[in-house]
Amino acid sequence: MKELLFADIEDVSHLIKNKDISPVELVNATITQIEEYEPTLNAFITVMDKEALAAAEQAEQEILQGTYRGSLHGIPIAVKDMLQTKGTATTGGSKIFEKWVPEEDAVPVQKLRESGAVIIGKANLHEFAMGATTENPHFGSAKNPWNIKRIPGGSSGGSAVATAAGMAFGALGTDTAGSIRLPAAMCGTVGFKPTYDLVSRKGGFPFSWSLDHVGPMTRTVKDAAIILDAIKERSPKRSPHLQLNKPWTDLTGVKLGFHEGYMFAGIEPSVKKVVEKAFSRLSELGAEIVPIELPMIDEALDALKVIAQSEVMAFHQPLLKKYEAIYGDDLKYRFQFGSDIAATDYIHAQRVRNQFIKQTLEQMTSYDALVGPTNVQEPFEIGTMVPKQAISNMFTLGKTPLANILGFPALSVACGFTDHHLPVGLQLIGKPFADKKVLNIGNCYEQSESWMKKLAENEHYPKLTKSEKVGKE
Repeated sequence: MKELLFADIEDVSHLIKNKDISPVELVNATITQIEEYEPTLNAFITVMDKEALAAAEQAEQEILQGTYRGSLHGIPIAVKDMLQTKGTATTGGSKIFEKWVPEEDAVPVQKLRESGAVIIGKANLHEFAMGATTENPHFGSAKNPWNIKRIPGGSSGGSAVATAAGMAFGALGTDTAGSIRLPAAMCGTVGFKPTYDLVSRKGGFPFSWSLDHVGPMTRTVKDAAIILDAIKERSPKRSPHLQLNKPWTDLTGVKLGFHEGYMFAGIEPSVKKVVEKAFSRLSELGAEIVPIELPMIDEALDALKVIAQSEVMAFHQPLLKKYEAIYGDDLKYRFQFGSDIAATDYIHAQRVRNQFIKQTLEQMTSYDALVGPTNVQEPFEIGTMVPKQAISNMFTLGKTPLANILGFPALSVACGFTDHHLPVGLQLIGKPFADKKVLNIGNCYEQSESWMKKLAENEHYPKLTKSEKVGKE
């Protein structure tokens, strides 16, 4: 059974549908995997073992009675603890909400349940999703499964770790400046940020409501499409069927824009080598990678910082009056920055953003997507970043913020390993509501490689008992 924990959702769903395995067997195997490796990796804030088994039993009965809901029926999925789960604590990664138990699910979680998915637990995260490392001072740091001394990326670090280590078949994450894609890249998995508003954000703690996205984190691009198809809003005009039933076999005719000035700024040589090799593979598959200009990109990224910090202050200001001492040090520094932003600065930033979106769409007229690295640096060691530097981590570690200021769909897919055997992600950014095209391009590239197999072979995270975990944060 354990080998199935690293299989595709598509493959396992066929076994469940044909009654070759039961959801109860699959969930029990997943719980065993969590019990063995969670003390090492700290991917979860809450493991929902009892609830998951009850849901698995229900799924099993439904399937035996002839009711099969689709590819996610009986499949264990993790949920970032930014999203409400009815009857289970939703902390936001903060002690402030440690005992808050919502009375309803977030909309994407509700849609997961309707698809028959089994929620296996609430994944660890950077406090209130406000950081790129998942070093959580309240619930402990999540560990990178390729080197447990290093960060897994963030803020959806626990979601990426659980998926990479076979403790879930996928997860929901949130992404304000790269919080789905960066940890996916650093853990060797897939992360997809949909077009803004394709997936509802209702029922999640907000970071920045005009930049926030909810999306899937999986081991394959096909699996990301399966989850996205389940959680998207039901508007056929804006969100057609997203599952990749007829995968592309090559990329002939696909034109990818590459902005070297932005995408390769600050890139480490070992990461650049991996990304350039991925570019060569894309070309071998038939894609044309050509230079593209993105006027105002620097102004737009500065605008993102202003927008994000203004909007996060609007949510947290009332909480700060009562709970300021409870927040982590890096958040306190971030709030100092946000409190100094004037309303005129925020309005100007939104105008810059709108102008940048318009100009980028014009530049992308003849392009199918933008291409570049997801992360430009290797994950650094846990505990080495001071709060004043942490605010810029998302901008120095990777090239993900661009897709958030645009609101365009963006995919990170594993593309190799550095000299230190740490994963690197390839990023594709498409046009609004061209989510399926981005997924098709990424899937075609992924099928030409074999990175997913390495997740099952990874032996860089040992088993620890709960007692051995003490003192290892």
